[in-house]
Order: sequence, then structure tokens, then C-alpha cells
Amino acid sequence: MTSAQVDEGQVDKGRPGGDTGTGGEGYQRGLGARQIQMIAIGGAIGTGLFLGAGKAIDRAGPSLILAYVIAGLVIFFIMRALGELLMYRPVSGSFSEYAREFIGPFFGFVTGWTYWLFWVVTGITEVTAAATYMTYWWNIPQWLSALVFTVILYGANLISVKLFGELEFWFSMVKVTAIIGMILICAGVLTVGFSDAGDTATVANLWNDGGFFPNGITGTLMTLQIVMFAFLAVELVGVTAGESKDPKTVLPKAINTVPWRIAVFYVGALIMILSVVPWSTFKPGVSPFVKAFEEMGFGVGAAIVNFVVLTAALSSCNSGMYSTGRMLRDLALNGQGPRAFTKLTKNGLPLVGTTFSAALMLVGVGINYQWPGEAFNYVVSFATISGMWAWIMILISQIRYRRKADAGLLPQSSFKAPGAPYTSWFALLFIGMVIVMMAIDKDARISLYCAPLWALILFVSYRALRTRTPEKTTTGTH
Repeated sequence: MTSAQVDEGQVDKGRPGGDTGTGGEGYQRGLGARQIQMIAIGGAIGTGLFLGAGKAIDRAGPSLILAYVIAGLVIFFIMRALGELLMYRPVSGSFSEYAREFIGPFFGFVTGWTYWLFWVVTGITEVTAAATYMTYWWNIPQWLSALVFTVILYGANLISVKLFGELEFWFSMVKVTAIIGMILICAGVLTVGFSDAGDTATVANLWNDGGFFPNGITGTLMTLQIVMFAFLAVELVGVTAGESKDPKTVLPKAINTVPWRIAVFYVGALIMILSVVPWSTFKPGVSPFVKAFEEMGFGVGAAIVNFVVLTAALSSCNSGMYSTGRMLRDLALNGQGPRAFTKLTKNGLPLVGTTFSAALMLVGVGINYQWPGEAFNYVVSFATISGMWAWIMILISQIRYRRKADAGLLPQSSFKAPGAPYTSWFALLFIGMVIVMMAIDKDARISLYCAPLWALILFVSYRALRTRTPEKTTTGTH
């Protein structure tokens, strides 16, 4: 289905579950511009920034700012590649659909199931983290908090897609407000000089303590996997395509805000924090936001950041609930998953897929509490490489789509990626370099250990699928 067909209000009636409703594939277009914008913003702001940046600062010092600038540019290339595909054919399956069409059914199969696993694993870790954050205020058993959070988010995702959008809107609002507040406070410290850090706060802190590259270029390169991890889920806006009220207008606007989002929330926040507090003050495992508040003499900062990271964790789990059901349904519609996942509620929501994923999240939380050792950490670390797999599929799909569109074999997208395919090739090379850095780093290479096992499981599953239903594994969807 092309963007022109969406404008005319057509839907995919030929696929199981399709109907003549307001949304493609039987979904309802309940997500408005305000919600899509905040989903796009919130997808780029998570615990990777609020908590993970402490380790990255310790490794790279102020040069982490440059790492975020370069990685942010790559993310923009990825999102514009995704945007071009979305305007060609906006569907809820998003990059899984595009991989299936432009690379092959096997890659659509792998992408759909890998992205599903990514969000299940992320949901497990985030709801577990949210339960841990609750103990900051109250002595509540972690299993109880995790259960309550999961049930609430599961229920919200089964009421309407609009409620999901509202939850994400307010979750994102909390994160955005926190970062903007931190930037304004730091700006006040730098210009007016109030707080305990007023006498030492200066922009010169960005180069005074060992220079801008205190640990050399190598130190900066070794933080790239941490930086890219912080951007995981930015592609979630693509999954909302099938349920956006006006995808041709709303999605390009959301994608085009990526540069200023990264400039403000990552680069801007880091410049301010590292100007007010010398980089050597920050340590791994401690939120740079909490540490900055402490250095400025604002004791309430720890409680504020705890609330913000709680919100970020719930936001991520909420996104997981949303995306897993859609991915499972897309796989089922293409004969690459159990047919039960195709069923929708009267409100156009994928009940079975969402329920199955939520149940696994609860089981995973129990496993995490019972066996919090290295075995579970191996599974959790898989999130990084599986998230980047989705980016790789987006880029390759866009390159192949552009080649066919330029040859007149497919309609041109109304939202072309500037500089493509060169920008897409650059982004692929950059991701390849990040994977190499992960293999070199002993703390990060664990992420690569699970990939061969998962690939083997998918290969065997696909072979079995091809034996049973060969027509689903020999051609793409178009």
C-alpha cells in the first residue's frame, strides 16, 4: 500500500484481519500528531541517558559530547531512511514488512521475531528496574510492584491505542521537563553563579581537566556502544504508522525533529552538566543527573531523578507492550507466526499477541528475581545487538527500495532521505564499527554471545516453516 493509497483512505483488505476501518490492517488510527511527536521524543530519551551516561563520561570525558553528535547524525540518517519507507507504505509491521519485501521473507521473519524479543527482554528489565526504583520511597516487595506495573500497562494497552498514546505523552513529558529543567538550572549556575558549584562552574571544564579527549580517541570510540544503546527505541515511531491519524503529515514532522531532540536532550544536557561539574567527578553506576544535583547542593535532586528514571522505565515497558503485539500480528498475517496472533479486539487491538508478550514479561521478572546471575545478564545484553539489527534492516531496505523506485519499478516516496543511498551506506558502516567496538570491549562483547544462538533458533524455525508452508517463504509480500 503506497502513501497515495493511504491518502485515499484505502486499507489492506486482502490480508487476514484487514477491514474497512479507519486504519490499515484492521487497526484504528487513534494516534494524533501530539501523541506521535511525544512518542518520537520519548523514544530517544531513556535510562541510557539518565543512568548509563555516567559510565560513558568516565570513559570518554567531555569528548562524549562529540560521540553523541556523530551517533545522533547516524540516527537521523536511519530515521530518514525509515521515513522514506513509511511514506512509500505506512504499515504497523514497519521494518519487518520492509525487510520481507526488499530483502526476502527470511529477513522479514528474523526481523519481526528479533524485534519482538528485543521488546520482551527490554520490558522484563525495565519493569524490574521500575520495581527497584519504588523501594527508594517505600519498602514494597519488588515482585509486587513489578506485577502491579505490568498489569496496569497491560490493561491500558487493551483499552485503546489512544490510551497508549496518552500514557506515552505524559511519560515523555516528565522526561523532557526533567532535562529542560536541568539545562536551565545549569545555565543559571554558569551565568549567575548560584549554588555550591557556582565558583567552579565554567565552560572551560570541557577542556581544562586533561583536555577534551582525556582518555584519547580510543576512549571515545569505546563509548559508541553505550551511546547507541541510549538511542534504542527511537525507531518505535515507525511501528505506529498503521495507527497514526494522518501518517503522511505526522510521521515526517516527528522524524524531522530528531536533530533538535538530540541537540537539546543529549548534547545540550551534557554540555551543561560537564561545564558545571568537572567530568572526573562522575563515576560508573551513578546517574550524572543525580551527581550534578549533589555537587550543586540540591539534595532533592536524587528523589527527582529517581522519579524520572521510574517514568522512563515505565515508558519503555509501555512501548514494549504496544510493539510486541503489533510485531506478532504482522508475523502471523504473513504466515510466519501462530494464526491466533491475527485476532483483534473490537477496538482494533492485538489481544492475543499482547497477552502472550505480557505473560512472558511476568515470567522473565520472576526468573530475574530468582536467578539474577550471569545467565540472565547474557539474555538482557542481547537487547543492544537486536535493536541494531532493526536499524540494519531499515537501511538495507531503503537502499533497495530507492534503487527500484529510481528505476520506475515502484512509486517514489513523498519523503525521500536526503543524500541516500550514500547516507544509508555511511550509517551501515558506522553500525559495523560499533559492533567491532563491542567485540573488543570485554564488558560489551557479552551482547554478541547470544546472537549466534538466537540466529540458530530462527534458522531452524524458518526451515520448519518452509517445510510446512513453502508459499510463505518463497516470495515477499509484494
